[in-house]
Amino acid sequence: MTKTQGHHQAVESMQKLTITIDGPAGSGKSSVARRVAALLGYSYLDSGAMYRALALKALERNVPPNSDASLEALAKETHIELKPPTPECEAVGAKNRVFLDGREVTNEIRTAEVAQAASQLATIAAVRRVLVAEQQRAGGGGGVVMEGRDIGTVVFPHAELKIFLDASPEVRAERRWKEHQEKGEAFTLSQVLDEVHERDRRDRERKVSPLVRAKDAVLVDNTAMGIEETARLIVMLAGERQKEAPVCAAKKV
Repeated sequence: MTKTQGHHQAVESMQKLTITIDGPAGSGKSSVARRVAALLGYSYLDSGAMYRALALKALERNVPPNSDASLEALAKETHIELKPPTPECEAVGAKNRVFLDGREVTNEIRTAEVAQAASQLATIAAVRRVLVAEQQRAGGGGGVVMEGRDIGTVVFPHAELKIFLDASPEVRAERRWKEHQEKGEAFTLSQVLDEVHERDRRDRERKVSPLVRAKDAVLVDNTAMGIEETARLIVMLAGERQKEAPVCAAKKV
């Protein structure tokens, strides 16, 4: 047996954790979570893609964003599936392949209009209940990294490792601005900073599942850290939790 084979067997014999990464817009949750999942051989689930997919459907059907009952009904009749991205999808920045009622909408959900609609839709309690149940179903078996804004507090409150990822508003705005630039979207840095402040306010003040750090979450400030450095720090923390966790621990949601 080679040293590498022995390492993989040791990893496979350890309990596969549920890792949650919460944080504000622009903190790098998606990029870091994907890298952590790749390093650990875990699945990555983009919870925000579910809200974006439902928002896209609401926009296509002209469902008013303030019609809670209509949006709840829409959520209950909607099937959203997340799959690993193809190399081609990854090359253009896709996090998961996203299927809405069997139709792939991976690219369609990445517009600014859909993002804004998803942010509004995420404040509706009844909609969140439907999608949280879907998220728990998708990630309940462990060996998963899921990121969002209430994953460690609401979706997986018993996750073995919870991370709260943060950075200064200015750095987060610059990251988002660069993403807009890469997509050819003409936003100024000042506009994006205003957007980040508004998104922070909405996320923290909403009545349903506000953005808060779980009491047992590890705070990671990556203002001065890159994606790789941040991901490797979380992998190190995961290794420590694996050593602490009993191999046959029951999974809870």
